[in-house]
Amino acid sequence: MITGDYPPQGGGVSDYSRMVARGLAAVGDTVHIYSSECEGPGRDSADSVETVTGAGGIIVHRLPGRFGPRALVKLSRMLERHAGERLLIQYVPHAFGFKAMNLPFCLWLYAHTRKYGGATVMFHEVELGILPGDPMRYRLIDAANKLMARLAVRSAAQIFIAASVWETILRRYNTDGRPITWLPVPSTIAVVDDNARIAAAKLHMVPDGGPVVGHFGTFAPAIAAMLHAIIPRVLALDSTATMILIGSNSDTFREALLSENPALGGRIRATGALQAEGVSLAISSCDVMMQPYPDGVSSRRTSMMAALEHVRPIITTSGPFTEPLWQQSDAVSLVRIEDANAFAAAVGALIGNATLRERYATAAKALYASRFDLRHTIEALRTSLCG
Repeated sequence: MITGDYPPQGGGVSDYSRMVARGLAAVGDTVHIYSSECEGPGRDSADSVETVTGAGGIIVHRLPGRFGPRALVKLSRMLERHAGERLLIQYVPHAFGFKAMNLPFCLWLYAHTRKYGGATVMFHEVELGILPGDPMRYRLIDAANKLMARLAVRSAAQIFIAASVWETILRRYNTDGRPITWLPVPSTIAVVDDNARIAAAKLHMVPDGGPVVGHFGTFAPAIAAMLHAIIPRVLALDSTATMILIGSNSDTFREALLSENPALGGRIRATGALQAEGVSLAISSCDVMMQPYPDGVSSRRTSMMAALEHVRPIITTSGPFTEPLWQQSDAVSLVRIEDANAFAAAVGALIGNATLRERYATAAKALYASRFDLRHTIEALRTSLCG
């Protein structure tokens, strides 16, 4: 498996890569991970071995830098020792360095797979996408991403996509008719099933009680802008509600939000960055989760997967990336992207209706089990990689 990041490096694809590696090892496969070096003091860039229950195992190989020339030379030599084995690429343009424009890596991938046979490529992202008025640097990145995706597609014997919206884009490059399979990502946050610890976590965050509304994510600018508009409206609808911001950058976002809404200081909490166990306890402490996305909810959103697996009632947004299953499953409350008032009203409706919350939570559990559970990923990959 080639992946831009692997723990202890952070990020959704890093966590996903470890989950997949452990899932494959648990059913007997030996998995070699090739990833970038861990940067920063105290980080070990040497190879390492992970022990997994099962007949297989995981060996992590750290390459110099972020997939530059030295790394590619070393990677070629290492892969020659495993020339008869299957190759899985976790493809995210920005994860391979070079400011998301690592054309040399994609040229290397194309040349390597032509020599040894096609790879299985999992596309988590394909291209940046540009809007009218975007700066020239965005247009340059988008053009490079398109060329990189073309090379990655032509390197693939099997193509998986994390979101169905990528299929239309990749079909333009898939002139040889390689199979494209939608493979939704599972949650990367394991559920802590301990009611006593969940109750203690909730009491610590909200000692005065009342309904708890949560958001889990990294508070990227586009989502942060949506939250800026929605959160004050939600708290205005219910004077007893508390907002819990969960994840990296949540404390910074809280400060920015309170600079405009200082009266809400006692009703908004932020966890900051947490280990997975802490994230699980925080999500389970919430009565309702609000997960707006600027392009609409989709199966590539690991924060959404975490809320689903934790059996939370969820309000989210419908947009161009939203697959039909979200409407068909009736597992979430869907609101148009641009309507902050309607989003806040939907949150308020869930806060005030325990029966409705239970219905959404039950549907969320069923949807996750049927479509997103890790076992579906492992079965699809083993069929592709092993036959």
